[in-house]
Amino acid sequence: MMDFLKSVLEQKVPTSTRGVQDDFSWEWLAEGVLSFTPKQDYEKAIVLSAGVHGNETAPIELLAQISQDIFTGALPLKVKLLLILGNPVAIRSGQRYVENDMNRMFCGAHQQFAETFEAQRVAELEQLVADFYRSSPEQVKRYHYDLHTAIRPSLLPTFALFPYQTHRYDAVMLDCLSAAELDALVYHNAAGRTFTHYTSSRFQAASSTLELGHAKPFGQNDLSAFTAIDQVLRAVVTEQALPVRQKQAIKNFRVVDSIIKTEDDFQLNLADSAPNFSTFQSDAVIALQQGKPYVIAPEQVWILFPNTQVKKGLRAGLILTELRA
Repeated sequence: MMDFLKSVLEQKVPTSTRGVQDDFSWEWLAEGVLSFTPKQDYEKAIVLSAGVHGNETAPIELLAQISQDIFTGALPLKVKLLLILGNPVAIRSGQRYVENDMNRMFCGAHQQFAETFEAQRVAELEQLVADFYRSSPEQVKRYHYDLHTAIRPSLLPTFALFPYQTHRYDAVMLDCLSAAELDALVYHNAAGRTFTHYTSSRFQAASSTLELGHAKPFGQNDLSAFTAIDQVLRAVVTEQALPVRQKQAIKNFRVVDSIIKTEDDFQLNLADSAPNFSTFQSDAVIALQQGKPYVIAPEQVWILFPNTQVKKGLRAGLILTELRA
């Protein structure tokens, strides 16, 4: 048995990099990448990732505990599983990223960043995920849950984002997200460069990015606040029944615009402390560049991930409309 998180935090190659236990085999593939394959036939190949942003620690701790419970037999594995802690250097330093945001570098975008650590790591993860999916039988269904916590508070505290895709949204994943007590689902309207867009577009995986509360340092997380998603992830890897949702129905949103920062004087008409899912009414000026209105609300809209501090050329926020039943 290996300690998945400890090997990353201490930057150590484990003494053993593969092994066989009663019901599964395992292999350490790279720093922060661990695969499990059950001995019995399986119907799903599932990627669980966290730590693509190194300061988002609660999901890292959840995956570390899941790996421990698989090794001890407390969690009987029924799927092929790949666990990924995305950015080990940033995890060790407690930073969101070191040089560049990894979650804007997939689908080949890392090639624009040449020799940076994060570009090399994204290329490595792309190859490892490709190998993982392709090594499973063709009929096996592919899934990817990429776990995050948000920089800022949110009026809808927990939510998932679906990458833009042309294939049908997976009913099993929708059931899992509902059972996880998420408050909202957000559907992207255009191709992106996120980890989940890579797995969705290249491998037709059912993929989602989960935002599970507020980012905090190691040791400061109240993991009881993550009980619902933890229960669902455990049900997913054991093929057990999902818990029953207790909250009201999930709200659904669609992205209608991405705000791109192109000028140094870029401004959002929003307090720096404003939470995710803050609203703008029809005709309100949302953003200004070069001193002029840049984005105007066409109707009542919501804003997600507002951030004026991003580098020029990157997204400073997403504009959403609500999808009514």
